[in-house]
Amino acid sequence: MPIDLKSRRFRLNLAGALVLALGVLVATWIYFHAAEDDGDVIGYVVVNGESYPLRASDSKRYRADLERFGGKAAVFADDLNRWVQSLFQGQRLAFTIAVSAIAVSAVCFRVARRH
Repeated sequence: MPIDLKSRRFRLNLAGALVLALGVLVATWIYFHAAEDDGDVIGYVVVNGESYPLRASDSKRYRADLERFGGKAAVFADDLNRWVQSLFQGQRLAFTIAVSAIAVSAVCFRVARRH
């Protein structure tokens, strides 16, 4: 059976393979070249010889003020916002790109199989 280069199935499989290959390559490059982002670090705490960053958003004062002005929903929204932002910085960006590439390529392969 000859390969029809114009068939929709072939193009979808090719697109899925390209997205997967490029996504994994870019994610690998970012992982090894990106530094961890320190964000809003105001200092460091040393415990048993290990240093941990101290962020302004982790302070009890910040969280208490946020809850006083906006309630528990504001604290939850702030935590969610900071988590989503962290997915697009530093080495975590590599994992975000890899998972996105795998998901998009899986959709391409799935659609190609249905044709």
